[in-house]
Amino acid sequence: MEHIEVLISAVENLTKNDFVTAEKIMQENYPFEEQKIFHRSYSDVQKMEIFCRDGFIDLYSGKKLVNPAILRVLSYYFPESFPYHPHWKMTECHVAYWEFLPTIDHIYPIARGGADSKDNWATTSMLHNSIKSNWTLEDLSWQIHKAGEIKEWDGLSTMLIKLVEKDNQLKKDKYINHWYKITKSFFDK
Repeated sequence: MEHIEVLISAVENLTKNDFVTAEKIMQENYPFEEQKIFHRSYSDVQKMEIFCRDGFIDLYSGKKLVNPAILRVLSYYFPESFPYHPHWKMTECHVAYWEFLPTIDHIYPIARGGADSKDNWATTSMLHNSIKSNWTLEDLSWQIHKAGEIKEWDGLSTMLIKLVEKDNQLKKDKYINHWYKITKSFFDK
């Protein structure tokens, strides 16, 4: 029985004051499934590992993403035309942070019983992570796109290293310096 048919049948029974049958229909055909919640636990180094594994590609859209510090470098140099807000307030933060900042998403959501493991992690943008929320790919009719090749697109990571080494003032920004160090450990070999 399709879920909508279950709801219709339950509501029809409610209109007849048959609460017992309505509840039985729900329990048998569309039961609540309590999930054990696993907690997220990954470091920024692990994030970079996944970003590199996925080639800085948003696996939900197939679009290119950039190294987390690149956007902050732009905000550092152009605070008025490329603003950053620490709490991502959309009225005060450039939309590029939502479109191009990579993050980790659990392909099968933690809230739905998914595991917090690398094989359940996908690189995605903040935008798609927000849209996906606790939905499964099937719920949204989404599919996983092919990961990129890090040799072809590194999310501007090598450019970040060059920019920071050219202007040491960028290291005074804790966020930029943090991601610079991580990036350097992955790309400066």
